[in-house]
Amino acid sequence: METISPISQPRTTQRISPYDAQQNFAGMLKDSINEVNNAQINSDDMTNKLIKGEKVELHDVMIASQKASISLSLTMQVRNKAVEAYQEIMRMPV
Repeated sequence: METISPISQPRTTQRISPYDAQQNFAGMLKDSINEVNNAQINSDDMTNKLIKGEKVELHDVMIASQKASISLSLTMQVRNKAVEAYQEIMRMPV
């Protein structure tokens, strides 16, 4: 019996409409921003628990704080690159 390797099988590309692509991108962006927001809320909650003397480990608080900080920093860098790309496109002659 002859087996067909995955490399020799033809690839099918699925085309999506510009509207669907826009909706997919918008959904992905919204989900990413919600994740950043949740990380910030989690960090705040853990910090408040530590301040109140509740049972929470200091290293867990610091890790949550750093995760929130890094995710916010990444989000700002992505935003900056998107703004730069938009400005570059607007400068293009028609």
